[in-house]
Amino acid sequence: MKLFKPPLPGVSPDPVSLFSRRESLPTAAAAGAIFALLLLASARLAAQGVEAPQSSPVVVAASEQARDTAVAEVISHDYEWHDASRNRAVPVRLYLPAATAGMRTLPLVVFSHGIGGSRRGYSYLGAYWASQGYASLHLQHVGSDRSLWTGNVFNLVGRLQGAAQEEEAIARVGDLRFALDQLLSHPEVGQRIDPERIVAAGHSYGANTILLALGARIERHGRIIDLAEPRLKAAMLLSAPPFYGETDIAKILSGIRVPTLHITATEDIIRIPGYYSGADDRIAVFEAMPGVRKVLAVFAGGSHSMFTDRAATGGVTLNPLVKAATRELSVAFWQKVFGGDDAALRDWPARHNSIVARFVAGGS
Repeated sequence: MKLFKPPLPGVSPDPVSLFSRRESLPTAAAAGAIFALLLLASARLAAQGVEAPQSSPVVVAASEQARDTAVAEVISHDYEWHDASRNRAVPVRLYLPAATAGMRTLPLVVFSHGIGGSRRGYSYLGAYWASQGYASLHLQHVGSDRSLWTGNVFNLVGRLQGAAQEEEAIARVGDLRFALDQLLSHPEVGQRIDPERIVAAGHSYGANTILLALGARIERHGRIIDLAEPRLKAAMLLSAPPFYGETDIAKILSGIRVPTLHITATEDIIRIPGYYSGADDRIAVFEAMPGVRKVLAVFAGGSHSMFTDRAATGGVTLNPLVKAATRELSVAFWQKVFGGDDAALRDWPARHNSIVARFVAGGS
């Protein structure tokens, strides 16, 4: 059963592609070569770079996480989980506040990485959320993670194509559901998590993973494919592309009923010969999202990979400013979702006026 339509005849489908439109291709041979370049470039854009091994737990100094906000120290634990029912490894990294004495149960953020990434990526978010009193569970999707970069270089394109198959898109949602089950039943950590305050976040391929987990539905052969995870109360979507090959985004997203925060940039653009996806694709997802409990933030300038841990992409000066603003906005959004004061969310655009091109709260 195919969940997503293939972009080109004879080429593996790209279910969560960054690319929503195609330019004309001169020949089949050229199409194959361009598609190879496309996959390689998009994966490198989403990859987290070289990650140094870290032991568990790890103490992260507060000063390294946010220079503009007082934060607490955090620790991280790596778990090597395995889903026997699917015979699939689900490695995770869990960030927690280092000092939990007197704390009530913690809200949880579940994070899904982009293609070629890992549980070690997006640490600027995970560690910060933990410093603000959240648990942050970063998944590693073994079918589309950093292992794609290992092995015979001549097979790289095939590995990337495999990572873009619909089976992997579905498996990623299975990773999320399994990891939630494991964490909540964990003998040491489970009781520290509030099951009524679970939210999700993801970047690029990860954003599409989260959309599926929120209830995005695709129809195939008269059957609706629904992968909704009811424990998720809200989501932050970084650079969320529409589902490639599908024309009615609103119909696909119509089943989503939780608040969503959409973050992109005016230069959140990918240009590859034969393919193009611009920031307007991210805006289209926001506009198609049902209801009014949605927020959009668009940064001026930047790049698609600016939202990863990479430090220079999008501009050496702009990059850290966007990361700090993204962290702050996410926490303000979570606070509103959980019934807290929304003053921080209302004040956020003014605080970051110099780098924000557009801000919409409440939908249209």
